[in-house]
Amino acid sequence: MVRSSTSRYEAMIKGEPVVDESSDMAKRLLEELGHEVVHKGIVGDDILGIRSRVLEAVGEGFDVVAVIGGTGISSRDVTIEAVRPMLEKEVEGFGEVFRMESYMKIGFSAALSRALAGVLRGSIILALPGSPDAVQTALRLAGPELAHMVWVARS
Repeated sequence: MVRSSTSRYEAMIKGEPVVDESSDMAKRLLEELGHEVVHKGIVGDDILGIRSRVLEAVGEGFDVVAVIGGTGISSRDVTIEAVRPMLEKEVEGFGEVFRMESYMKIGFSAALSRALAGVLRGSIILALPGSPDAVQTALRLAGPELAHMVWVARS
């Protein structure tokens, strides 16, 4: 799991305490589903930094790599720009279902999310919005299917 957040990254570099409710939420939800979770750290909203962490995790053989944050439409949100070109296949339905479910909860602002999922070298890559609520929504949807997604991606 990688957290993309310039403010948290800068706080970490300065040695300040970093609170990351979204990563904590993701870890808890995935562990409840029986997954082992390794936190790969925090990176700034930086395309090369995000790509580097994703490639590192895939190279280490992780089945699933979740990048949390940076999926919105502000100029600093670059997770999708970092991840999408790396994917061998994109799972378009993930973003569609996530936005549909989010729309039912929060209305039209769900359309501003660019959450995505795809495959890179047999690993499932998830790009999730940074809010704890969005992480919970995404992982309640996709979490139970992750093992199957990995199996299919490696078939």
